[in-house]
Amino acid sequence: MLTSEAEKFTITLLSEKLDTSFTYHNLSHTRRVVEKATELAELSKIDDSQKRLLTAAAWLHDIGYTKSIKNHEEESVTLAKPFLESIKCSNEDIKTISELILATKMNAVPKNQLEKIIRDADCSHTGSKNYAEVSALLRKEWELKCNKIYTEAEWLDENINFLSTQHKFHTVEAVSNWDKRKGKNLIALLSAKKKLDQEYTKLKQKKDELKFKKDKIELPERGIETMFRVTLKNHITLSNIADTKANILLSVNAIIVSLVLSNLVSKLDNPSNSYLIVPTVIFVLFTVTSIILSILATRPNVTIGKFTKEDVANKKVNLLFFGNFHQMSLKDFEWAMGEMMKDRDYLYSSMKKDLYFLGLVLDRKYKILRLTYAVFMVGIIVSVIAFAAAFQTSGGAL
Repeated sequence: MLTSEAEKFTITLLSEKLDTSFTYHNLSHTRRVVEKATELAELSKIDDSQKRLLTAAAWLHDIGYTKSIKNHEEESVTLAKPFLESIKCSNEDIKTISELILATKMNAVPKNQLEKIIRDADCSHTGSKNYAEVSALLRKEWELKCNKIYTEAEWLDENINFLSTQHKFHTVEAVSNWDKRKGKNLIALLSAKKKLDQEYTKLKQKKDELKFKKDKIELPERGIETMFRVTLKNHITLSNIADTKANILLSVNAIIVSLVLSNLVSKLDNPSNSYLIVPTVIFVLFTVTSIILSILATRPNVTIGKFTKEDVANKKVNLLFFGNFHQMSLKDFEWAMGEMMKDRDYLYSSMKKDLYFLGLVLDRKYKILRLTYAVFMVGIIVSVIAFAAAFQTSGGAL
């Protein structure tokens, strides 16, 4: 009588009041709990009166979901009491059924055999072959009702944690019948997690490879080499231009000095040409200064021409500049070049240093060259003015 009335009441209530988004805690789950509770009760050989109370509690244990997800066990008790009173159930039986319903709470500790049975029946899916399907229904329910959205890896971790640490069967009968299957379910979850981790690792490797390829596309080796080649060519061209300009100035000033020495200096012995001494000296001084500056602009720096293995190991020596190795043996130079070519960063660092120091040389050359042109220009102007003044002072006579 009690069991059949509880069944009718639960089926009517859940069919009319329970939201369809409860994909796990619904009538199917309740039927499964009733079935497994009955199975464990028969195996435990409890008497019919206790079995009657257990089955009624199994039917009523989740009706609270029609009111609230939070504290649904208490809500189930609240809904069950008026119903049990209406069918003339004794206060002692109502108390027992209420305690059985509350025993299904997640962290509740069962106090007797009936509470152990209903708890094991409520989680019987952990030891069933269709654990994965039932678990998927719970996942969907949490997404719809609790806004708990899990990735595949997170859901596997949640299930592995539940089966391995949070859940255990309380009755000997449940352990005997379902624990072995629960272990297989746990192994299946661990295998799925391992496979997922491997796939994630492969995916990450592919992403890293794609990123590396993308970086290579964004900064290709050929593009770098072309940049260095063009820049070095431009620097060398500018250096050649500076040397050519300095040579022109050097040649012009040398010709001027030769003309002065052959034409003017020989006439300065004559007292009548004494007025030419000052402008000639000025002219020669400026010309000689221009020659000296032109020589300095093209004068090469002398370096030590040696390096040590420690310099190569610490990447301190630029092997691309002859001045750093011209006094080394071929064997040492070949070894050092081999070490540099093995290290991409060292190679590019040497090329960057080569560019930088070549730029410093160009800066020095062009500064001296600019000064040389200025001296030459000022010297010509001052010399012309000095000669003009000298001629005017002397009355224009040689």
